[in-house]
Amino acid sequence: MLSSATRALAQFCPVNHRTNLLVMKAAILYSPGDVPHYADVAEPLVQDADELLLTVTAAALKNLDRSQAKGTHYSTADAQPPARIIGGDAVGTLPDGTRVYALGSSGTLAERARIDRRRLVKLPAGLDDATAAALPNAVIGAAMALRFRASLQPGDTVLINGATGVTGRVAVQLAKLYGAGRVIATGRNPASLQALKSLGADEVISLQQPDEVLVDHLRTLHAATPIDVIIDYVWGHSAELLLLALRGTGTFTHRVRFVSVGTVAGDLVTLSGATLRSVDLQLSGSGLGSWSREQVGQLFTTILPEALQWAAEGRLLIETVTVSLPDIGRVWDLDVPAGKRLVVLV
Repeated sequence: MLSSATRALAQFCPVNHRTNLLVMKAAILYSPGDVPHYADVAEPLVQDADELLLTVTAAALKNLDRSQAKGTHYSTADAQPPARIIGGDAVGTLPDGTRVYALGSSGTLAERARIDRRRLVKLPAGLDDATAAALPNAVIGAAMALRFRASLQPGDTVLINGATGVTGRVAVQLAKLYGAGRVIATGRNPASLQALKSLGADEVISLQQPDEVLVDHLRTLHAATPIDVIIDYVWGHSAELLLLALRGTGTFTHRVRFVSVGTVAGDLVTLSGATLRSVDLQLSGSGLGSWSREQVGQLFTTILPEALQWAAEGRLLIETVTVSLPDIGRVWDLDVPAGKRLVVLV
C-alpha cells in the first residue's frame, strides 16, 4: 500500500523520479505563470470510495484555468504545489464505459483524472465530446446567476452585460429557455452583437458609444420596459454606467436584481450612494463561494443534465476550437475568436 505522501507525489512528479507506477501523459505546470508542459507522469490513484478514475477524452481550457494557473484567481490556494496537472473539469468514460462530464479531484488535462462520483453528469446520446466539455462552465456561469442569484421569473426582462463572450452567449440562450420575456444584450463587437439576435436576444446595444448616449438609451429603455435582471460579465466602467442609468429621482422605482459574474473590465467600480438610496436595487455576485450546498447539488442533478440535453437537441449552442493535448504549450495563450471555447482533445 502506498503512503498518502506517495499518492500526492504521484500526481505531480515526472515519471522518471518514481518506480512501479502506471504512466500517462498530462499538461504539467511547474510554476505559477509558466506555460504547461506535455509530459509523462504517474496515473492518479483513487483516494476513497467517493472517487472514480475517469479516462479523459476532452477538457475545456477556460479563463478560470489560466487565472488559477497564474495564481491570480480568488479561489487559488495560498500555497500551490511545486508542480501540478492543470484543468478543473473534463469529459470522459468511467470504468464501466459510461460517458460523463465531471469535476476533477485531480487535474483534468491528462489522459486520466480522479473525479468525485457526486460531481458528475451522465451525457445524453448524440452529444459530441467537444460540446460536452465546453458547455458546462458557461452554464454554471450563466444558470447559477439567473436561477439562484437573480431568481429569474417567467416574463422578466433580462439585460446581459458583456453578452458576446462564451458565457454571455449561453446566458442569452438560457434566459430565454428559462422563460424570460425579453432579453437585451450589450457588448463591444458589432458582428458578435448582431449574431446574438439568432440566439434569442430581442435587442442589442453597443457599449462603444459616448457615455451620455448609452446612459440616455438605457434610461429610455428602462422607462418603457423596466429591466428586472442584469447579469454582468464586464464590471468596470460599463457597470458604473448601468447603475447610473438606474438612478431614481425620488419617486417609486422598479426593483432590479443586478448580479456580477465577471470582471473583465476591472475589479473595482465607483458606486454612488445616491444610486443605492434612490432605486430598489438588489446587488449581488455569483461565483465560487456564493452558492449554497443545496444549489450546487441542483447544478448536478437538474441544471447541467437539462442544459446538456438541450445541447444534444440543438436548442443550446456553443462554438468550439479544438486542439490536441500534446500541443498544450503552444496553445496555452492562443487567441481564440470571441464567443468560442478552446477544447483540448485527449
